[in-house]
Amino acid sequence: MSSPETDTEAVEAANTALYEAVEQGDIEALSRLWLEDEEVGGSGVSVVHPGWPVLTGRGEVLRSYALIMANTDYIQFFLTDVEVSVQGDTALLTCTENILSGGPAEADGTAGPLVGGLVVATNVFRRSADGAWKVWSHHGSPVLVEREDDEEGEDDGDGGEDERDLGQGDIEL
Repeated sequence: MSSPETDTEAVEAANTALYEAVEQGDIEALSRLWLEDEEVGGSGVSVVHPGWPVLTGRGEVLRSYALIMANTDYIQFFLTDVEVSVQGDTALLTCTENILSGGPAEADGTAGPLVGGLVVATNVFRRSADGAWKVWSHHGSPVLVEREDDEEGEDDGDGGEDERDLGQGDIEL
């Protein structure tokens, strides 16, 4: 068995590879990073994307990523607040996904609109039979942030109480 420091570094590297595969739209690389259902038993691997229900089973998980990648022209992750805990052959990694994504290019060839968002993620890894750390489960939850255009005490225009709009971290860049 390797040392905890080496395991921690290996889990961080596997986590980085996961996000890089999504950024590059590489479903084959992504597929190699997830455990096989037989390796975990039960209903297999699982994923919760922000706003989605729980998806279980390798086929459903990989299909969800294929859909996301097919419908996202540009995405980049800046991971912060990364924390790793390793216990034996299982590792828990939490992080904040600072996401920059964009739509299709404009007709004149310029970049389309970019949108930023924040998601907190929990990734569970397990050491596979070949010693590689692979994803067992991913759960992402949007971070609700106060919108900058709201002023405290400002009437929201509907005659009701002051309700501060909370968004999911989406800002037009």
